[in-house]
Amino acid sequence: MISSAASFMRRAGASINTSRVATPAMGAVRLLNVHEYISMELMNQHGIATPKGFVANTPEEADHIFTTMMNKPGQPLKDVVIKAQVLSGGRGLGTFKNGFKGGVHMVTRKGQAGEIASKMLGEELVTKQAPNGILCQKVYLMERMYMRNEMYLCILMDRASGGPLLVGSPRGGTSIEDVAKIHPEFIFTEPIDINVGLTKEAAGRMAINIGLEEGSDSHAKAVTLITNLYDMFLGCDCTQLEVNPVAETPDGDVVVCDAKVNFDDNAEYRQKTIFERRDWSQEDPREVEAAKYGLNYIGLDGNIGCMVNGAGLAMSTMDIIQLKGGSPANFLDVGGGADEKQVQKAFELLNSDDTVKCILVNIFGGIMRCDVIANGIINAAQEIGIKKPIVIRLQGTNVNEAKQLIEGCGFRMILAEDLEDAAEKAVGVAEIVSQAQKIKVGLKFEGLGL
Repeated sequence: MISSAASFMRRAGASINTSRVATPAMGAVRLLNVHEYISMELMNQHGIATPKGFVANTPEEADHIFTTMMNKPGQPLKDVVIKAQVLSGGRGLGTFKNGFKGGVHMVTRKGQAGEIASKMLGEELVTKQAPNGILCQKVYLMERMYMRNEMYLCILMDRASGGPLLVGSPRGGTSIEDVAKIHPEFIFTEPIDINVGLTKEAAGRMAINIGLEEGSDSHAKAVTLITNLYDMFLGCDCTQLEVNPVAETPDGDVVVCDAKVNFDDNAEYRQKTIFERRDWSQEDPREVEAAKYGLNYIGLDGNIGCMVNGAGLAMSTMDIIQLKGGSPANFLDVGGGADEKQVQKAFELLNSDDTVKCILVNIFGGIMRCDVIANGIINAAQEIGIKKPIVIRLQGTNVNEAKQLIEGCGFRMILAEDLEDAAEKAVGVAEIVSQAQKIKVGLKFEGLGL
C-alpha cells in the first residue's frame, strides 16, 4: 500500500517549489506499519505530547477505561474518542461488515464505550484503502482534544533530495491528498541534510508555515515537537512519520492527535522491541507467507501471476502484461540468490491463488541460474500438482539445462522465446481460462513447445 504522504506528494509535486517524491519500487523493501496506539507510545518515549489514551481488547475493558481511567467518580464526565485499531486510513468514513458505520466515534456517557466496542471488535472494517475489509481486534480510547487549529506534519525519505523531507500544511485534520490537489500552495517542504540534521531554523520556518505565529508559545512548542519527531524518525529507523492532525489547543499546547508510522524492515535487527509488536493479522496472508521465505510479494487485482527475479524485471513484466491487454495479479520477486525451496514456495503461492488464471515465469539468469528455477517449479508441481497453465520465458545462465528439465519433467508447460511472446501467451491463456470459468466449461492445457 502506497502511503498517503507519498501519494499526495506525487500529485502536488509539480505545483510545489521542490522535487517530487518518487514512488518506491514495489517489492524492493517491506515496511513495518504499527497500530496507532503503539505509535503514540513511541512518541511519548521521545518527548512528543499526545492525548492520554488506553487500548482495550473487549467491550468490558472499554467501559472500564472510560469510567475509571479517563474519568473520575464524582466529577463531570469527560468525552472520549474511541477508535478502531486497523492498519488502514479513512477509518472514520469506513463501514463494518455488520453494518456499523464509522471506525471513529465519540463516547459521552457510561456504557457507550462498551456498546461501540462490541460493534467494532471481531468485525471487519471496510475503508477506501481496505475495500475487502480488515479485522478490528483492539480499540483505542483517547481523551477528546479541543482544537484551535489543526495542522499536518510528515517526515519521509525522499529519493529526489537524497534524504529525509519534512512536509507540513496549515490544513490538517482532513485528507492531505485533497489539500495538495486543490490547494497546493498550502503544502510546504523542508529537505533535510542527513549529515547535518534538522536545524532549529528549518523547524522554525515549518512552524510558521503551518500557521503558528513566530515568537508565540505555540510556535516554540511546535519547534520542539518537530525536533523530537525528527529524533524519533532517525532513532526508530522510520521511513515515514505522518501526523494528522497536529492540534493547537486553546491553551497554546501543540499535541499530536493521530499518527501513522512506518519502519524500515532492514532495521529489524536493531529495532527488535518495535518489530515484536508487528500485527501479522493485519497483513495480506500471502505477503506474510512469502516474507517467511525471503520473497518479495505484493498482491494486485489482476489475473496473471508473475514470478520474476529482480524488481526491475518484475516491473517491466507487469508493464508489458498491461501493454498486451492483461493485468498482473501480483508482484513476486524471488531475487537473485533464491534456492529451489524458495522458488517452490513462490510457485505454490501463485498456484494456490484463486484469482490467478495463468502463471508467467520470467527469469533472466545471471546470479540466479535458470535450472534452479526449473527444479523449484518441477518440485512444486510434483508435490502439489499443476492447477493452472504456466508460461515460461528463460534466458541466461544454464538456460539449455533448464529447458531440458522442463521438457523431460512430465508436466506440460508453455515455453516462450522472449518476454513479448510470453506476455502475449499469458494474456491470451488467462482470457481463455476466465471465459471458460464464466460459462462453467472445464479446460485441460496440453502445453506448447518452442
